[in-house]
Amino acid sequence: MLVSATEMLQKAKAGHYAVGQFNINNLEWTKAILLTAQELNSPVILGVSEGAGKYMTGFKTVVGMVNGMMEELNITVPVALHLDHGTYDGCLKCVEAGFSSIMFDGSHYPIEENVEKTKELVKITREHGMSLEAEVGSIGGEEDGVIGMGECADPNECKMVADLGIDFLAAGIGNIHGKYPANWQGLSFETLDAIQKLTGDMPLVLHGGTGIPTDMIKKAIDLGVSKINVNTECQLSFAAATRKYIEEGKDLQGKGFDPRKLLAPGYEAIKATVKEKMEIFGSVGKA
Repeated sequence: MLVSATEMLQKAKAGHYAVGQFNINNLEWTKAILLTAQELNSPVILGVSEGAGKYMTGFKTVVGMVNGMMEELNITVPVALHLDHGTYDGCLKCVEAGFSSIMFDGSHYPIEENVEKTKELVKITREHGMSLEAEVGSIGGEEDGVIGMGECADPNECKMVADLGIDFLAAGIGNIHGKYPANWQGLSFETLDAIQKLTGDMPLVLHGGTGIPTDMIKKAIDLGVSKINVNTECQLSFAAATRKYIEEGKDLQGKGFDPRKLLAPGYEAIKATVKEKMEIFGSVGKA
């Protein structure tokens, strides 16, 4: 049974750890993440971007796959299925498809419009027992074609959006999607601290978790970050393991070309990455 992310993140905030959101792209990704969460007894959030949803043929397919897999694999840890960086229309589609959590990214709208649309979605998600994440101040790097520079959110705007009745808040604190450039300035802990002082118990979300040094991640968790999004790192480890398998000519040995064999090293690499992240985030044994 999918659950909303509200309770798992409130527990994480109170317990000073973070729950990982790991984005899924296909069956291998989903299976690797669910089994690792179960093995480590950790709550988990499966993230789906609109692009990935489209790639998997639609949100209903994603919901069907995740629900079926949880049943077949006897997954008992809390699992939320969450729309990542949703448009307003994308959010409505995920409500209809049976997601348990959505993120509305209204950060590119003027703050008034972001507030209006977020208010609407608070009502809708409440009716469906889903959790809602909102965003203030765009996250740097590229996210489905939207490029930002790692800006810092205005703490007062964060409070304005947090007070609308959302469940958790993503705020730009100099973080970036994808690989971090060599000249990256690091996270702005001042901004994070100012946001947490105004938003109190609200769990905060750190996007662009790939490549942020472990000590910065731990400091961010101390300052109220309870959800950390990981996507690029799993993609890189999957690609590296697949490349190694092919470069060693293993796809040419016996039935090495069978997709179940060809994708196995990448699948194991995702599991290893997820395990490493869950250990850093402190969510192991917290299900």
